[in-house]
Amino acid sequence: MTEFAALIMEPGNLIAIGVAVLVFFTCMTIGKSLITGQELDKRMKAVAHRRDELRRQSRLSINKDSGLRQRDEGLYKQIVERLNLKTLLEDPKVVDSLAMAGFRGPRPVSTFYFFRFVMPFVLAAAAALYVLVINPGALQPNIKLLVVVGALVAGYYAPNIYIQNLASKRRDSIVAAFPDALDLLLISVEAGMSVESALQKVSQEIGSSSIELAEELSLLVAELSYLPERRMAYEGLSRRTNHPGIKSVCTAMIQAEKFGTPLGSALRVMAKENREMRMSAAEKKAAALPAQLTVPMIVFFLPVLFLVILGPVALKIMDMKK
Repeated sequence: MTEFAALIMEPGNLIAIGVAVLVFFTCMTIGKSLITGQELDKRMKAVAHRRDELRRQSRLSINKDSGLRQRDEGLYKQIVERLNLKTLLEDPKVVDSLAMAGFRGPRPVSTFYFFRFVMPFVLAAAAALYVLVINPGALQPNIKLLVVVGALVAGYYAPNIYIQNLASKRRDSIVAAFPDALDLLLISVEAGMSVESALQKVSQEIGSSSIELAEELSLLVAELSYLPERRMAYEGLSRRTNHPGIKSVCTAMIQAEKFGTPLGSALRVMAKENREMRMSAAEKKAAALPAQLTVPMIVFFLPVLFLVILGPVALKIMDMKK
């Protein structure tokens, strides 16, 4: 162990390790930029597929309500229907939660119910295998039972936690780029473009900053074209994003189209409010930073500071004793 530590602490090896770390992060940065472009193309293809689906459904259901749903005939759907999991594990907010996480249509709903039913048994079986077979003598019997029950409960809530984390990350990405997208939309509308053309142009320009926002704006354009009421498209965007700033913008656009008020003035006010909202969020994070740095300073900075201050004194005392 000491030989390995001495080998690591050699200056040449330290320099080589540092260079390797820098090269690794450089490759990761370049690869991430390439993957981002591919992911944007993939999302745009998915939105185009959704647009075609909306067009096909609107043609097939002229005299019906707009049930814009994709077909779901997979294995998960069959299991969910046979076990009646939608009634057994009923969650009225599952569709909105999946939409906020970027999953649309009936297929993700069936997948969610399937994993919500399976995951408790999978995690409980894994915990039982560990405490009873792999390491049977490490815990007391009551603790083993508690571990298995805890794994069972964690498996039940794991799909919800996963969806909530995805929705939170998606919302953060959308909110971070939304003020810039709103400024671009204001410029496009004041230049004389229609709302659909302006939204499509903004979705193309904002894709480099937020793929999720570009996807939502493209989907909004598709829904504006094929839903029976334009109000439904704006309400769908506000429901999928679940952010106060975006909800206020959607409400303003609905009212502008309903009462015929100028859309440019409403967008200018909304853009200002969203910029102020983003600035206040940044100020809030900056104000919370000192409190968050207290523990890292105590754990990492103060011991080093004490060592630098008291180290020479300790060495002098040791020399005096000799």
